[in-house]
Amino acid sequence: MVEKVKIGKTDVLGTPLGLGTNAVGGHNLFPNLNDAEGVKIVKTALNNGINFLDTAYAYGFGRSEELIGQAIQGYDRKKIVIATKAAQTPGHPDQLDNSPEFLKQAVEDALKRLKTSYIDIFYIHFPDGKTPLNEAVKALDEKRQEGKIKAIGISNVSLDQVKEANKDGLVDIVENQYSLIHRDAEKELMPYLKANNISFVPFFPLASGLLTGKYSSVVSFASDDIRHSNPDFRGERFAKIIKQVQKVQPIADKYQATIAQIALAWYIKNPDVTVVIPGAKQAKQVEANAGAQKVTLSKEEYDTINSLFKDL
Repeated sequence: MVEKVKIGKTDVLGTPLGLGTNAVGGHNLFPNLNDAEGVKIVKTALNNGINFLDTAYAYGFGRSEELIGQAIQGYDRKKIVIATKAAQTPGHPDQLDNSPEFLKQAVEDALKRLKTSYIDIFYIHFPDGKTPLNEAVKALDEKRQEGKIKAIGISNVSLDQVKEANKDGLVDIVENQYSLIHRDAEKELMPYLKANNISFVPFFPLASGLLTGKYSSVVSFASDDIRHSNPDFRGERFAKIIKQVQKVQPIADKYQATIAQIALAWYIKNPDVTVVIPGAKQAKQVEANAGAQKVTLSKEEYDTINSLFKDL
């Protein structure tokens, strides 16, 4: 039985391993996605002890939420944690809106697509640069008081923006980029979150596949692939990352696990990470990721992995 983790100051309890669903219905993000496979991905997570589903309006402009709404039918809703996000204006995805009116309507729209009476965590997906974030958060607190959402989150934010959003102590959770090779959050953000009882969820925890062990030599990507211009996949930095990833193999061998499972187990053990949400384009990847729940790293192994990537 996997021990649940608490979200901020709320009574929302999730599994420390979740599922990122940008490839479930995210047709605007990935080519050739299959909706039936998307539903299967979600069901596979739920059937393998993963109860935390992370989605957003921006994933297929509501399509991801619709597919999750389909997939959860027949399951005990009380045992599922659904997190979704909003900021993109329907029909104008490049325009961001954090106004109270927009966010309150976004909650109502998401509830319909998800076919549920409440959303466990609702995030402001991106700051719009004009609405004071504490006012945006207060609007979501109104929806919380109505019972429509249970926890308030913000995403893609700087430390100053977190402080602004949390002026009234209403923020429960932050979702930002963080991984073994992108560790800026450790300097100032994580200490603030810990001091204020705010949970942290990293996105891109496997660094677009770099931390899975599947790369062993120089690779190139098509110009429309998000990895094409990613400096992590180029030159000396790429070579150094791959070299360090390969040093994780002995630990993986000890647990008869994959390098990806060991990386996920590192996040699960990390006291500053509440839930880790690897994505998946196929149900079999979810099943493989779920195996990380069976790996409990020793302190020595955790520290070894930590030091391998500390300077990256």
